[in-house]
Amino acid sequence: MNRFAKVAWLTTGVTVFVVLWGAIVRATGSGAGCGNNWPTCNGEVLPLSGSAETAIEFVHRITSAGLGLLILYLLVLAIRKYPTGHRVQRAAIATFALVIVESLVGAGLVLFEQTGEFEGVSRAYWQSGHFVNTLLLLAAATLTAWWASTSPPDHDETATPRERRLIGAVGVGMLILGVSGAIAALGDTLFPVDSFVEGLERELSATGHIFERLRIFHPAIAIGVGLLAVWVVNELAESRQGRVGRVARFVSLLVLVQLALGTVNALLAAPIWIQVIHLLLADLVWMGLVVLAADVLATRRVGATT
Repeated sequence: MNRFAKVAWLTTGVTVFVVLWGAIVRATGSGAGCGNNWPTCNGEVLPLSGSAETAIEFVHRITSAGLGLLILYLLVLAIRKYPTGHRVQRAAIATFALVIVESLVGAGLVLFEQTGEFEGVSRAYWQSGHFVNTLLLLAAATLTAWWASTSPPDHDETATPRERRLIGAVGVGMLILGVSGAIAALGDTLFPVDSFVEGLERELSATGHIFERLRIFHPAIAIGVGLLAVWVVNELAESRQGRVGRVARFVSLLVLVQLALGTVNALLAAPIWIQVIHLLLADLVWMGLVVLAADVLATRRVGATT
């Protein structure tokens, strides 16, 4: 693995870490830990005192800034190493553009006070947009690292129109699932419950908050999209062995583990530590689907150069 690929995988790993820390910020209600100030924290560049929520939010800002600098460095390396128009360079450019959008959305959440204990419906729109951009950012970072460190796929089949539609359906399904998960997680944060039964009663209550009532849809969407993903990846791998087959089996296993963990999460009333692991698995499933789709859609045949 060359130096650029190592930096690209490091960048992808840091991206996952920042995403998980963001979940901790949300789950602990620390999004307003720095008030409605951005980029300063409670009016200070370096807050030396404050609550635990302030510390958690400030760590998220520092690591996010560090990620932005790392991605900028990766982009500079990509421009130097690869010719204009190369897929690795394009992926690095997309990664940089998306991390800029990510920071702006994060700033908007703070400046428009869509954090902390705010229960307005507008928060769901912000949270959903934030998560969709996060998935796109993670996809771009993953493709940058994957394309920089792997040879062309070891198959010579060209993706059929049907396979392209299946890939598109799973991609859209995953984005919808991500939005429903973001809203469900928001409900868990703002309206915590002590048991599965209590949570179910609130979800079915006509007087419950909309974030509580929407929470019930996430498990159904997860099961539907999860089973669709397992079926599609196996369909894609049916005529392709080698790397595509291995990635397909890995993704299928991850999806099944994720569905089981989601069930445990619901039964235990969404403790923070399970929420974080649940999100980590969701990220890994998404990354697996991204590299699988990239290999299936690749047009270069064996022996072609990257």
